Amino acid sequence: MGFLIRWLLAFVLLAVTFNPTEFNYVTWVQRYGHMNLSVSVLLGLLLFIGYIIYLRATLRSIGGLGMLLVLALVSASLWVLYDFGILSLDNPSFNTWLALVALSFVLGIGLSWSIFRRAMSGQADVDDVET
Repeated sequence: MGFLIRWLLAFVLLAVTFNPTEFNYVTWVQRYGHMNLSVSVLLGLLLFIGYIIYLRATLRSIGGLGMLLVLALVSASLWVLYDFGILSLDNPSFNTWLALVALSFVLGIGLSWSIFRRAMSGQADVDDVET
């Protein structure tokens, strides 16, 4: 259940920033950001903080190579689904949502990896040891 929540929060972070609908931060700032500059900056900083938390935790737990490997695994899985005719990539809007799911999966795994590894191996990370 913990991974699902972390993955869902990563998906929300990415989707709020950009998605194929008109309801996202990027589109809102392009259309109305000049009228509400203070709100635009505040929301941008909140999103930036969310990205720093997720990216820092992901880089610390699985590293850049781990992020590439998880993304490669997700991409290969999508390729298999496409080859078997289960997945169609004709709709650009659907492709954007698919990319958001894939990237959020990478961030969700990165945020959950230390917890999973500690549960499987019984070893704590150096950062997890309390003094």
